[in-house]
Amino acid sequence: MVILWRHILRTHSGPFVFSVFLLMGIFLLQFLMKYLDQLAGKGLSALTILELIVLNLAWMVVLAVPMAVLIATLMAFGKLSSTNEVTAFRASGISLYRMLLPVFLASIGICYIMIVFNNDILPDANHRTKILTTQISRKKPTLTIVPGMFIPLVEGHTLLVKKTYEYSNDLEGILIFDTSKPNHTAIVTAHHGTISFSADYRKLVLDLRSGEIHQQYLKGKEEYRIIKYKKHRITLNAEAFNLQSLGEGMVSRGDRELDVQTMQQRVDSLRVLQRQAEERIQLTRATIASITKTDSLSQQHSSQLPILRATLQNDQFIAHLYDLEARKYLVEIHKKYAIPFACIVFVFIGGPLGIMARRGTFGISASLSLGFFTLYWACLRGGEVLADRGLIDPWLSMWFANIILGILGLYLTYRVAHENVLIDWTFLTKYIPKSWRTEQSPESHEAH
Repeated sequence: MVILWRHILRTHSGPFVFSVFLLMGIFLLQFLMKYLDQLAGKGLSALTILELIVLNLAWMVVLAVPMAVLIATLMAFGKLSSTNEVTAFRASGISLYRMLLPVFLASIGICYIMIVFNNDILPDANHRTKILTTQISRKKPTLTIVPGMFIPLVEGHTLLVKKTYEYSNDLEGILIFDTSKPNHTAIVTAHHGTISFSADYRKLVLDLRSGEIHQQYLKGKEEYRIIKYKKHRITLNAEAFNLQSLGEGMVSRGDRELDVQTMQQRVDSLRVLQRQAEERIQLTRATIASITKTDSLSQQHSSQLPILRATLQNDQFIAHLYDLEARKYLVEIHKKYAIPFACIVFVFIGGPLGIMARRGTFGISASLSLGFFTLYWACLRGGEVLADRGLIDPWLSMWFANIILGILGLYLTYRVAHENVLIDWTFLTKYIPKSWRTEQSPESHEAH
């Protein structure tokens, strides 16, 4: 039995390692395609860009490992089935459950490692990424400005520039749309200018040179005015950039930058505040009910009712906010366990599907894995949105995909363990690159 387990784990481990690195490469390529044009050519050092890429590898690992488990399990049992080893094992009295057991135990170990990673390493990596991007934004406000594209600065102000400079905060060909006032619109143009933050990072400062201000007033009839200037300064609130002075460069941690223990403490504190608000709600309701039951209201009591009703609405709103905030943390807590647990669930999906497909090629395995993981991720994201809005419980939002796929996996495992169920996946081969079709047919194996 030890020899059998070693053989199955050896067949599984190679595709697993290969899949992890391949998926990490795909995620990294996607990240570079999305953000490299915003990082390169902005005057940032190669070391800073490399640090930002390395820090983003943390969330890639979280997604790549469960998907790699599914691909590796499909490839391993597909290969064992295509070479008729599964048939030989069954003839020797070894059931599918015993064949899956070593992979199942290995998935438990991977699940535990990923839980530790999600709780201890991922939050710090996310926080360090946030600090680094904040520092970059403070030094290079032009980092988020893409020439030729409309960029919303703050509410009511939109910026369009023709050119930015790599080693400075200078801008060229500036156009600013100001719609912050209901009865006044303005378009500010400038040939050149600079963008920077105030010393406390509370203000965004635009120093403009050689331009015009086109103002339009709506006061019964339209009035239009053009002002030419040599120098002009625009100061805007920088709250939208989250760059206020935080003291010694410290940045507050969000829910994705905290471990489970800290988030649970915040949940407990929010629940206490929520209960206090609910107690005030009950007391206010009782007071309103006692006043309205009287046959004739005194002038004093009648004047108290609007205040009490306003207080009731305010406490209800506060209690609701506490509940939503607590739900947000609970979603993240369950996510740290639900995604690693998918490694176990995917074993029961990949094992029987690999045997049913009788193919151990990467192309077939990747195609099936992509479909299941897309379904899994869609359930996860949809559940997170519903839980944040208070429509479903946080635990259900994160565990729903595991429950559904887990039931499906157990059903497939039972069916394949008790029946010879085969599926012809050859129709997928026309969508798979030739370089991925590396498997020999079962007949060729038998010929050798």
